[in-house]
Amino acid sequence: MSLDPTLLDILVCPEDKGPLEYHEDEQVLVNPRLGKAYPIEDGIPVMLVDEARDWPQR
Repeated sequence: MSLDPTLLDILVCPEDKGPLEYHEDEQVLVNPRLGKAYPIEDGIPVMLVDEARDWPQR
């Protein structure tokens, strides 16, 4: 499932307000600056700091 490109242009990291990278194969939005990944569940990005996981996965 792919995210709408317009949505990807709008979404930013809730911690540092910077841009995110979309990893379609993992279904996550990644902030490489902080090493955090925000999950995408049923096509909906979960942009909650408490739901983010470490990236890359260890």
